[in-house]
Amino acid sequence: MERRNPDIWFTEYQTKHLRLGLSIKSVLANIQTSYQHLLVVDTDQYGRLMALDGAIQLTERDEFTYHEMLTHVALTSHPAPRRILIVGGGDGGTAREAVKHETVEEVVLVDIDQEVINASRRFFPSLSSGLEDPKVNVLAMDALEYIRGRSGEFDVVIVDSTDPVDFAEGLFREPFYRDVFRALNEGGSLVAQTESPFSDPDILTGAVSEMEKVFPIVKVFWGAMPTYPTGMWTYTIGSKVHDPEKPMGQTPPGTRYYSEEIHRAAFVLPPFVEEILQGRDR
Repeated sequence: MERRNPDIWFTEYQTKHLRLGLSIKSVLANIQTSYQHLLVVDTDQYGRLMALDGAIQLTERDEFTYHEMLTHVALTSHPAPRRILIVGGGDGGTAREAVKHETVEEVVLVDIDQEVINASRRFFPSLSSGLEDPKVNVLAMDALEYIRGRSGEFDVVIVDSTDPVDFAEGLFREPFYRDVFRALNEGGSLVAQTESPFSDPDILTGAVSEMEKVFPIVKVFWGAMPTYPTGMWTYTIGSKVHDPEKPMGQTPPGTRYYSEEIHRAAFVLPPFVEEILQGRDR
């Protein structure tokens, strides 16, 4: 009798009516942390994958599209970013990209879940290399507590968060943005991932509206992210002074998605996204 290979799949329920399924070769980690369920699997299509509470956070094959856009748009639109705060990002991908900028002197990474940091160091060396850079200071604590009361310390704050549920919900609200505003210096800016305009338009519009209560300049840009819901992802920048549409710094070497041309084009929003933003509560 012919031997049949097992057919094992990871399925993310991205919305009530949308699923993404990936066949997996092996399960590398499956634990309940103090904050969330953490799963690491090796997939046939995208290599190793990390999921938190059933939601894909990264895969080896496509993580660069997200990390490069989240990081380089903000850092190249600042004339000389030196001190960077990363909220979340315990996998190290955003830190890896940030230290590619020659002006960056220090990166403080604050992620609430030590187990995410540990799993990245164990299973994702191409990302966790960012955690080992001597410029990077990794803190396992609540970023809402860390940033409260700080003043003028950072050039750029990057919010590399999970979806706005449970402990991450506060990272999409006005009080947090006000704390970030105070923590930034006079020319500082904040960039955050703000979900898909197809599957989560309310999260996008809510984050933009909350950010507009705090920052004088707020703009949305977008990029491809294959394994996130719908494959189209948005990011929102709040800036005190500088226009984020205009890159000022040099593109770091070795980027695979980001370029100066992509930077400028990313702020050209499809009409349906403009309509979503125009229809939000102000």
